Amino acid sequence: MKLYGLIGYPLGHSFSKKYFTEKFEKEGIDAKYELFPIESIEKLPDLLLSHSNLCGFNVTIPYKEQVIPYLDEMDEDAKAVGAFNVVKVTERDGRKYLKGYNSDTYGFRESLRPLLKPTHKKALILGTGGASKAVYSQLVKLGIEPTYVSRKPADGRLTYQDLTAEVMRNNLVIVNASPVGMSPNVDQCPDIPYEMLTAEYVCFDLVYNPEETLFLRKAAERGATTKNGLEMLQLQAEGAWAIWNREE
Repeated sequence: MKLYGLIGYPLGHSFSKKYFTEKFEKEGIDAKYELFPIESIEKLPDLLLSHSNLCGFNVTIPYKEQVIPYLDEMDEDAKAVGAFNVVKVTERDGRKYLKGYNSDTYGFRESLRPLLKPTHKKALILGTGGASKAVYSQLVKLGIEPTYVSRKPADGRLTYQDLTAEVMRNNLVIVNASPVGMSPNVDQCPDIPYEMLTAEYVCFDLVYNPEETLFLRKAAERGATTKNGLEMLQLQAEGAWAIWNREE
């Protein structure tokens, strides 16, 4: 039986096992999907050795960038993003050969696209981790100018203290690409001036557990269009499955 899975830490928030288990049962696929909560990316080689039937795995927080040194090859589009959420495992010269991809890009782009209007020209990305890089690249593809927002100042970024009325007026798309608000920390939300939001805004949260984060609830109360990351998860999962099963 072929084995697939998810690496990250912690993994209590993940719906991936349920999603793929149901898919395999529904489509009669002889495969299994497991969660691998490894405390350090350095444990990845041991994981590969102990699961000889592992054919591919997803990568989540905090390893989307840390996995790079373990890849033998990188898909060009994913390499341009600089983060990887899908790894295909094959055998070459008697050893495991890992190629990294990014299906978050497709999942985010196609989930956000239906919400956009011509007025949505600029966006704020909350967070600067691996997921935020996929978001940045796809906003550019959609013709939207993105800006990172981080707790720490850096070139080309804003801090949360920089979110003035003018900045907010000029950025009508706000994407939470951080884990803030993810279960079990459901009483937390990014520190943005929610009182400045209006019905002109689109607020997208990559978090999907809980279904409505505090970030989305506060945005909805101001009339903003909101969406969580569940459809993005489903789209990126289908993208991962296609990657694992296509001929190279």
